[in-house]
Amino acid sequence: MQDSGKELTILTRLLKAKIHMAVCTQTDLNYHGSITIDSDLLKATGLLPNESVMIADCDNGNRFETYIIPGPAGSGVIGINGAAARLSAVGNRLIIMAFVQCGPEEVQGHVARIIICDKSNRISERLEQHTALR
Repeated sequence: MQDSGKELTILTRLLKAKIHMAVCTQTDLNYHGSITIDSDLLKATGLLPNESVMIADCDNGNRFETYIIPGPAGSGVIGINGAAARLSAVGNRLIIMAFVQCGPEEVQGHVARIIICDKSNRISERLEQHTALR
């Protein structure tokens, strides 16, 4: 694509990582915001403290964006904090997603890391989703 003699780079927003069917274990309306996630789940997906994530609540349909704070490893904690605590409830199933912007040269090699959780927020399955069409 050309614009005034300069070539523009078009970025594509792709899924970076997903924690699928996690169970909300706590809500805290008085906390200053964020989602607390068991550090083991963060390591498994490559998600980072302070990273922006989109949350989809499978039980009520709410979607919201917040940022990650790490919880104790092995705890199974998935806590919705601050104002977002009004958008979910303990026991609700959640999908936690992070996205990344990729340039054309990065798209074909991009792989999203996905984990599926059991009812205790332990990893029951690991998947890699390749962006390149095969």
